[in-house]
Amino acid sequence: MSNLLDINSDIHTLSPLTLAFVGDSVYDLLVRQHLVSLANRPVKELNQMKVTLVNCKSQADSMKVIMDSLSSDELDVFKRGRNVKVNTPSKHSSIADYHAATGLEALFGYLYLSGNTDRIKELFMLIIENSEVF
Repeated sequence: MSNLLDINSDIHTLSPLTLAFVGDSVYDLLVRQHLVSLANRPVKELNQMKVTLVNCKSQADSMKVIMDSLSSDELDVFKRGRNVKVNTPSKHSSIADYHAATGLEALFGYLYLSGNTDRIKELFMLIIENSEVF
């Protein structure tokens, strides 16, 4: 499957934070779609549920769930995202969780921009099926 837009990016030259910028939205959309599939709820309630799933701690926990399932290339992308130096630490989470969440977002951004949406679905389903937060 391809991206929503027929615009190609050289994913190998993009910074990990640029990949995370895209991956943050991809992950957020997956969580929103999952929540909507569970039940038709008021938007305020859906947003409150989303906030509990799309945050540094939850994303770091999600990364632990899929870590052993990653290919060597995917693991490299995660590590590049995790190890990037940030100037603004998170106010609401540990620095370790913040880095792991950035790595997860970089991975999802990389997969999306590579057009590998089947792999995104596979990893997200692993998270849903094996995570305590979902």
